[in-house]
Formats: sequence, C-alpha cells, structure tokens
Amino acid sequence: MAATILTSLKQKFAASLRLRVLVLTLAAFVTVAIPAALAFTWIVDRTVVTLGTLFAERQILYDRYRGLEALRREVALAETLMRSPTIIDWARNEFGADSKARGIAELEHFRRTFIDRSYFFIVGSSGNYYFNDQDGTYTGDQLRYAVSPDNPSDDWYYKTLAAGPGCHLNVNHDVVLAVTKVWMNCVIEEDGDVLGVVGTGIDLTTFLREVVESDQPGVESMFVDRSGAVQASRDASLIDFRSLTKDDSDKKTFFRFRDTEGDRATFAAMMDAVAEQGDGKAQARFLKVNGTDMLVGVGHLRELGWYNVTLMDVGTIIDRRLFGPIACLIGLVMLVAAGLVTYLFKRSVLDRLARTETVVRRIEAGDFSQAADEKGSDEIARLARTLNVMARTVGTDRAMLEAAVRQRTEQLERIAYVDQLSGVLNRRGFVEAFAQEERRMTIDAPRPGLLILDIDHFKSVNDGHGHVVGDVVIAEVAQRLLEVTREQDLCARWGGDEFVVILKACDMRSLAAIGDKILNTIRARPIDIAGGPKLRVTTSIGAHLVSASDTLESAASKADHALYAAKQQGRNRVVVYDPAAHGEAKTVSRVVA
Repeated sequence: MAATILTSLKQKFAASLRLRVLVLTLAAFVTVAIPAALAFTWIVDRTVVTLGTLFAERQILYDRYRGLEALRREVALAETLMRSPTIIDWARNEFGADSKARGIAELEHFRRTFIDRSYFFIVGSSGNYYFNDQDGTYTGDQLRYAVSPDNPSDDWYYKTLAAGPGCHLNVNHDVVLAVTKVWMNCVIEEDGDVLGVVGTGIDLTTFLREVVESDQPGVESMFVDRSGAVQASRDASLIDFRSLTKDDSDKKTFFRFRDTEGDRATFAAMMDAVAEQGDGKAQARFLKVNGTDMLVGVGHLRELGWYNVTLMDVGTIIDRRLFGPIACLIGLVMLVAAGLVTYLFKRSVLDRLARTETVVRRIEAGDFSQAADEKGSDEIARLARTLNVMARTVGTDRAMLEAAVRQRTEQLERIAYVDQLSGVLNRRGFVEAFAQEERRMTIDAPRPGLLILDIDHFKSVNDGHGHVVGDVVIAEVAQRLLEVTREQDLCARWGGDEFVVILKACDMRSLAAIGDKILNTIRARPIDIAGGPKLRVTTSIGAHLVSASDTLESAASKADHALYAAKQQGRNRVVVYDPAAHGEAKTVSRVVA
C-alpha cells in the first residue's frame, strides 16, 4: 500500500512542472530559512544592543544635568569661601579682633548664599569649631566647641586634612530625620600651610527621590566616588555613609557587585576613560551584576569627583518579543512567495529585506539620515516605516541631547575664559588669545603691542575701604579699558589688580599713544562708590612692542620690567620697554598732573 502511494507521488512530481517548482522553492525556503533566522536574530540583537547603549548614554547625561546643578553650585561657592583672603587672614590670626570680625562677616555673607543657609569653620591652629545654621541661631556665638583627635566624632575632620587641599565630599544619612546630606569639606591652605577646614552641607533627599529613586522599569541609577564607594542609591543599604572616615577595605563599593575580576577591571577602566574624556562623555558595557547580564553606563562628574552609574536590564527596557510579529510577517511573506518563481520571490522579498537590513546597519553605525525607502502597504513596507519612525525619533533625541551638551560646554568655556568680576578675559583666556595671535604673527606682519598695567596703591583701597570697594574699582578700570581700546584689541585681567592688553597691528608711536590714552582715561574722573566717597585712581603701565621671536613669557617679562620702571619713577605713567638698553626701560610718556 505504501509502495503504491509513493509510486503515485513520483509520477505526479515527474509530470507536473508547477509541483516541482513549488517543491524546489519550498526546499530552497527551508535551506534559506535557517541562516535567515540566525541573521534576523543577530540583527535584532545588534539593534537591541545599539539602542540600549544609546539609551544608557542619554540616561547618564540626563541624570547628570537633571539633579546635580545645585550640588555643583554649592561646591563652587565652598571653594570660593576656601580661597577668601578674609578667611585665610582670620585663620592665621584667629583672636585678632579685626580679623575675627571680618571673618565672621564673610562667613555670614556666604551663609545667606548657600542653599542650606549654614556653614562651619575649624581653625587648624586651635581646633575651634565655628558654626551657624539656617535660622542664625548662633549669631554672635558661632564658636561652638573645639575638635579633638581623641573624639571619634571628630575623625572626619582629621581624615579631611589627610585627604589634602581642595574640597572633599562626605555623604551622611540621618536615619531619625530621614534626611541625606552631602557635606563639602574644603581644606584651607596657603603657601603649603594647612590653616583649617571650611564648608557647608546640602540636603540631597529631594535629589535622591527624583533621580536614583526613579521607578522606570529596568533602570537603576547610583552615584559612586573615586574609590567606587556608593554615595547615592535607591537601596539605602548599599550607600557607604561617612565614607570619608573609613578605610578602603571597609567601604561598600560598586566593585563588590561584579561577579568576576575581569568585570571589575572593565568597570575601573570605564571610570578612568570617562574621567579623561570629560563631563560630556559616557561609557557603556555589558557586565555581570549579581549573576545577571546588565548594560552598565558610567559618566564622570568632574567638579564633585563622583561617577554616575546606570544599570539597565536591556531585556526589560527593549522586549525582544516585540520583534516576534516582524519575524512572523517575514515568514508569511516568504511562504506566500514560495508559490512564485524564484525570480519574483527574490525581487519581492529578499531584495527588499536586504535593503532594510542595510538601513538597520546604518542606524547601528549612527547614521539616522538613511530612510528605508519602501512603498506599498505590505508587511515589509510597514516594517520599513516603523524603522524610519524609530530612526527619526532616536536621531532627533540624540541631536537634542548633543545640542544641550554643546550649550553647556559653551557656558563652561565662557566661565573658564572670562573673569567674572571684571567681564574681560581672565588669564587663561588671554593665554589662549595670545597663542592665536602668535600663530598669525609672521616677520612681515604688523607687530602687536603688549601693555601690562597695575592700579597704583590698590592695597590701600582694600585696606581703607574694604574688598567690596576694591572689586568695584577693578570692575570700573576694566570698563574704562574697554572704552578706550579698539574693537580688535584684547583686554584681560592678569591677576589681582593687574590688567593686560594686546594692541593688534601697532608701532612704537601708537603703542605709547594708546598707553597715554588709557592712562588719562582711568585717571580723568573719580570712581563712584555707592554709599561712599568718590575715589580717584591712577595706574602704572609697562608697554612692549612684541616681536615675531617673542613668546608670551618673554613679552610679558619685558612689559613687566617696564611696569617696574614706571613704579620706580613715581607711578602714574607709561614706560615702554627699550630692547637696545638690554633690559633697561625708557619713559616715552610722562604723567600730567
């Protein structure tokens, strides 16, 4: 019976060309289906990994700019207080009535600026602890106690001193009040002498609730310090509170969650990489976390010395089952195509899939401008349109994020190169501007002039009227410099009460003339001081006509030499450096009473 049926089928197969084509097509389909399924799985995996990595990097940058601006601001204010000349003077002369009064006033000024409205100050020589809270409870009685190395509660102070200069962050959680604070402990140092510690705190409870306690499925964010100690996490049991006072062996670090030594080394390398690349960069890798493959993203918060870490379960965020209908639709199309000739099958399905795969690969490579150009309404066309929508969405989000990062970078560059008090370039900005001028300078090109000017007797202004008035004088001198110099010239604050000016395309005559013009503009009219007398200030100016062989150091040294000569000759004058005198300077414009 079976033999009869088999013979009958062979006869039909031999007699029917349609059947043979169908069988051969089905055989070809089966042959192609297996590698095609593997290829489709690979494409899905690569797409998931690519989108997951993009999501991780965006999440890291989003967390950084969403929650840490207030903390960055507080660290910057604490660093400013640490470098305050008034605080340094008080730390050196704690019991001087004048220095103490000015020091308390400086602390109270910053207390009103800090978000937490509190401060602390420990004088290194005596260990005295000064403090005031947001309500001003201890106004007039800021001295609270003296720290001691024998008191375990004061261990944080001595660990801060041991950590070296700068500001050091220490996370502390009050279980009773359910409040998490980050303390900014800034070591005061001058000329190698450690004078004490000053700082403030900031409540991170709201930040933790908004950032690390996010309920987004499959995503967990945390922040760690340079040693990997966890500073902020959804799980409070993982946080290494008071990590500043602990030995590294006792800290709760992120490295303990890694299953293998290789993963620990990979995570450490990621931390080093983002620290070198800067705040605008992020790293993402697949690591095993407590036995689970997780996509781990790392970004660096340079000002705080922290790293933000994002753990993502890619399978939860991007459900691979979403690709199941796509696979079924492709299979259905291929089954329908099995009834057609090989050529039509190739043109109708395989060629179109190949084009779609090419677009997927371009998206994977970061090119979101290539659209899957498929017309019609069948399954492959719908898949292509879905891919186009996905590509446009990811591309738009990435462009928006990059624009935000660029804007922030430009803001940071402005902060880095512009003096905030005077509004002109700072020393770093001037060095960069001079380097550009130096690159343009040739032997035949017009030579630039360099002026260094110093406000005469500026110390007496600070001593007699206070640093606030001194700041007003510096700002006004800067504005008058901008008024008298040309649009193409560059003005910068060289440091303290010194300014520097680059005069482009000038000669010895115009150098002296512009120097006289600056001198007369600054001394021409007194400076209005709100609530005080008008001050008339003069300046001493050293000038040098820069040659093509000059570096910034040599040009500044020559102008500085001329400035010294101007001071020696009685101040309130312009002196131009004379190269023929081998370092001696000659006066080319005189003071006019």
